[in-house]
Amino acid sequence: MTSSEPIVSVRGLTKRFGDNEVLKGIDLDVRPGEVVVVMGPSGSGKTTLIRCLNLLEEPGSGTVRLCGNHVDCGTRQGGRRARAARIREIRRHSAMVFQQFNLFPHLTALQNVMEGPISVRNVPRAEAAELARRLLALVGLGDKCGCYPATLSGGQKQRVAIARALAMEPQVILFDEPTSALDPELHAEVLQVIRDLAGNGMTMVIVTHETAFARDVADRVVFMDGGHVIEEAPPQRFFTAPAHPRVQAFLRLIGPSHNGRPSPENVERT
Repeated sequence: MTSSEPIVSVRGLTKRFGDNEVLKGIDLDVRPGEVVVVMGPSGSGKTTLIRCLNLLEEPGSGTVRLCGNHVDCGTRQGGRRARAARIREIRRHSAMVFQQFNLFPHLTALQNVMEGPISVRNVPRAEAAELARRLLALVGLGDKCGCYPATLSGGQKQRVAIARALAMEPQVILFDEPTSALDPELHAEVLQVIRDLAGNGMTMVIVTHETAFARDVADRVVFMDGGHVIEEAPPQRFFTAPAHPRVQAFLRLIGPSHNGRPSPENVERT
C-alpha cells in the first residue's frame, strides 16, 4: 500500500436501527499516517460510523475497505466463511479504544495488555509479557503492571486500553470519545498519549468533542449531521472559516468556554 492509497475507505455506508436510519450513504477515505477527527451533534452517527469501520456494527449496505481487505455490506459476498475471514482480517489490522475502557477487571494491567497478542496473534506468553511491559512504559504506566483496573484512575485505565490496542500492532486505531468518561483533570494525560501516537505516524480516526485537541492533532476534521458528512476540512479552516451553516452553529454552541466539551443536554452519542 502506497501513501497515496487510502488505508481506510468506505463507500455508500448505511446503517439503520429499526426505523432510525443513522448512516445515510457515508463516503470516507483515510490515508496512511493521517489523523481524522470526526465531530458532530447528538444523533449524527459518529459512534455508529466508527464502529462500522471495523464491522463491530454491520452496515446495512455499502463497502468497507481497510488495509486492502474488502467487505460488501448487506450481501453474502462469496459465502459465510469467506466473509468471516475478510472481517477477521479487517479487525486484525485495526484496534478500537472505547469510551468506557472495557478492561477485564480480573486481570492486571499487564495481563490486560498481554491478552490480545496471546489469544489472537498466538504470541508466546513471555514475548507478550515483554511487549506489554514496553507498551505500558510507553503510555507512562511502567510502574502499574501489577495493578488491577479497580485500583487505577480513569486516565490510567484509558492509557492501559491504548496500550492494549497497540499490542495488537494495528495499522489503524479507532477512538470513540476516549476522554468522555474522564474527569476534566485527567483529559490531558490521555490526549498526550494520542498526540505522541500521531507524532509517530499512527493512522487514527478519532470521535471527539475536544476542539483544542482536534486543532492540535488532526490532519482533517470530518463533521457529521443527520447521518451525512456535510463538511470536511483541515482543522485551521474548519475551526476558523467553516463553510456550512450547520457547522458554524455547532462551533458557536460548544464555544471556547466549554473547551470543546458541550454540555450533556446538547451533545449525546450515537
